[in-house]
Amino acid sequence: MEAKRALRQEQGKRRKRDNTIAVSAAAVAVVLAVVLQLTVFSSNPTEAEFAAAEAGLSSPSASPSNSADIPSPDTAAGKTFTGELALNSGVVGVELNGTAAPQAAAVFKSLSDASYYDGAFCHRLTTSETFGLLQCGAKSEDGADDANYRWGPLENAPADNKYPAGTIAVARTGNDAYGNGRQFFIVYKDTTIPADTAGGYTVVGKVTSGLDVVTRIAAAGLKPGENTSDGAPVAPVTIDSFSLK
Repeated sequence: MEAKRALRQEQGKRRKRDNTIAVSAAAVAVVLAVVLQLTVFSSNPTEAEFAAAEAGLSSPSASPSNSADIPSPDTAAGKTFTGELALNSGVVGVELNGTAAPQAAAVFKSLSDASYYDGAFCHRLTTSETFGLLQCGAKSEDGADDANYRWGPLENAPADNKYPAGTIAVARTGNDAYGNGRQFFIVYKDTTIPADTAGGYTVVGKVTSGLDVVTRIAAAGLKPGENTSDGAPVAPVTIDSFSLK
C-alpha cells in the first residue's frame, strides 16, 4: 500500500510539472506573437507582408518610383508636342501625345530641350517580316543606357501588342514597368511585340513625315553578325538634333 501511495504521489507531481511546462510554453508563444505584432506589424500589414512574416522573410520592397530628375507628367498632360528628329540620313517629323502618355511626353520634351540627343546613336535595327523598328537615344554605339535614369509607369501600351508603322514608343528593360529610360524606337512597318510580365511598351507619339528616311535605313541592312534580322545598321545612324515645341 505504501508503495502504491508513493507511486500516486509521484504521478501527481509529474502531472503538475507537465502542466506548468505547458502553461509556460503557451505564455512564451503569446509573448512571441505580441513581439512579432509590435516589430513586424507596427501598422496594418499588407497580405504580402503577412505572408513574408509567416515565411520568416523580410517585408517586401517598396513600390517602384521614378529617379529624382524625372519631370512631372503635369508639364505635358493634355499637350501635343511637334518637332523634328534630324538624323544624319534625313529628317523625321514627329508628334508626341501628352494626353495619352503624359509622363513619357514630359520626359522626352525635357531631354530634347536639354539637347540630350545631339550626337546620340540609333544603334539597333530589326528587319524581320513582322518586327521592324529603329531604336535610338544611346550615347554610344553599343546601346548602353544609364541605369540611374529610370521611370514609369507604362502608358498607352496597345492591348493587342500591335504597333503600326509610324509609332514612336519607349524602350525599356524587360519585365519592368519602371524600366523606361532615355531610349525610344520608331516602328517603320506594322510590328507585333509580345508583352512581357510588365506589359507592353509606352506609345508616346507618331511620325508625321519622313518615315521613308527610316525605311531607307532598314533597306540598307545590318552589319554582319550572329543575328540576321536584329543588330546595328550597316552604316552608323546618328542624331543631329531632336527639337520639340
